[in-house]
Amino acid sequence: MDSARPHTPVAYLLRLCLHALLCGLLALAAVRAVGDRAPHAGAVIGAVVAMAAVYAAGVALPSVRPRTAAVAVWLGALGAAWLALLVVSPDALWAAFPLYFLLLHLLTLRWALPAVLVTAGAAIASFLLHGQQITPGAFIGPLLGAAVAVATVLGYDALYRESERRRELIDELVATRAELAEAERTAGTLAERERLAREIHDTLAQGLSSIQLLLRAAERALPAGAPAREHVEQARRAAQDNLAEARRFVKALTPPDLEQGSLSGALERLCAAAPGPAVQFGVSGTPVELPTPYEVALLRVAQSALANTVQHAAAGRAEITLSFMDTSVALDVVDDGCGFDPVRRRPKETSGFGLPAMRSRAQSLGGTLSVESAPGQGTAVAITLPLPVAGVR
Repeated sequence: MDSARPHTPVAYLLRLCLHALLCGLLALAAVRAVGDRAPHAGAVIGAVVAMAAVYAAGVALPSVRPRTAAVAVWLGALGAAWLALLVVSPDALWAAFPLYFLLLHLLTLRWALPAVLVTAGAAIASFLLHGQQITPGAFIGPLLGAAVAVATVLGYDALYRESERRRELIDELVATRAELAEAERTAGTLAERERLAREIHDTLAQGLSSIQLLLRAAERALPAGAPAREHVEQARRAAQDNLAEARRFVKALTPPDLEQGSLSGALERLCAAAPGPAVQFGVSGTPVELPTPYEVALLRVAQSALANTVQHAAAGRAEITLSFMDTSVALDVVDDGCGFDPVRRRPKETSGFGLPAMRSRAQSLGGTLSVESAPGQGTAVAITLPLPVAGVR
């Protein structure tokens, strides 16, 4: 008689108590029949043994499971054995109490409640059958026992369902916490990679590039055959080699979005993967190679602006344009959404790259960020960065 629920210690203990209660009541009926020298003592013992055997078979058989056809057959056989015991022993009515719990546990509520009422009616009828004194307790006792059993089982089921809901909620919270921790680690790793790439570019790479230019100028200023000319040339080549190595470090620290190709390719993938409005991407002017910090800043601003469009603008379409001009590069993100008043309030920023962060990125590279919007007229975000001086990357 397996349970459909997990075999928790509490459930296991309750089943043991149910087995012990039924076996104890059957033993009591047999002992009293023998002790009182009842005329049907042999029949009582036979009925007790038969009911105990049927009950033990149901406990041992794995096919007897709650809410199955096998359990219905087993309960029918157990009920028949109990009715036979009721006929020969008035003490058999006490077995009705564990039978209540058994019926409520193994049958659906639709069938368990009528079965419990029939069992209570059979217990009451046993008083009349054996000529017992008819008192209110003869009717109230079995019915009260049935009510207590129903309330106990229903209460246990409610507590079990609540416990399962809490367990599922805790599992979801633990899984969510693990996902958030992993996302934070990933975000921290990417942020540190970007910071290192920016620091290497702005310090080592720029310094080595300046050293190379100064050594090239010194090399041109030295007369041919000067003893220092060879040393200057070696120093210039060393600076050039170290500059190339620094650029390889910066490239290795490039964000994953830029690892698979150019900035234009990363922006195209961003537009294609954006949920919600239709997003178009276009390039204006003649593309030039940009330093990694420039590409990272432009890509992050595009991601942030597009995230705000998807989450808050309720836009039907959006457009991202990357423009290369003579002395600068610009990125425009325009949508036809609900817009907002940039002076009075800012849109809710949950992506982690809000307007202050976008403006800070632009200013760190000597550029500017502008936001044009009005209620009902869409939003336009534009970042403009000055192109670096040729030879300084």
